[in-house]
Amino acid sequence: QVQLVESGGGLVQPGGSLRLSCAASGSILGISIMRWYRQGPGKEREFLAHITHTSGTNYADSVKGRFTISRDNAKNTVYLQMTSLKPEDTAVYYCNADIYEQSMLRNYWGQGTQVTVFS
Repeated sequence: QVQLVESGGGLVQPGGSLRLSCAASGSILGISIMRWYRQGPGKEREFLAHITHTSGTNYADSVKGRFTISRDNAKNTVYLQMTSLKPEDTAVYYCNADIYEQSMLRNYWGQGTQVTVFS
């Protein structure tokens, strides 16, 4: 059973920083693309960034220049470094990954971690 577990969320003031982590565990043969999404209050889930196995990255315009995605393949972990946080960044942040499990490529979601940016 493959699981994705996020951590690192919390309360932060505007202009502050947080680093989110998402660790994959279970019967993993390999991980292809890893992604971060978020869902703010009353909003649809929004794509933020993705990173390939070879660390190619892509970002949504809303976070480009403020957020940085990275990964540690040895630890099956993806990170999201968030800087210059704004109240509108308040959301539940989810990781998502394409994982090879028993030779099948499947897509998995984490349970989410809350980030609240308050004045």
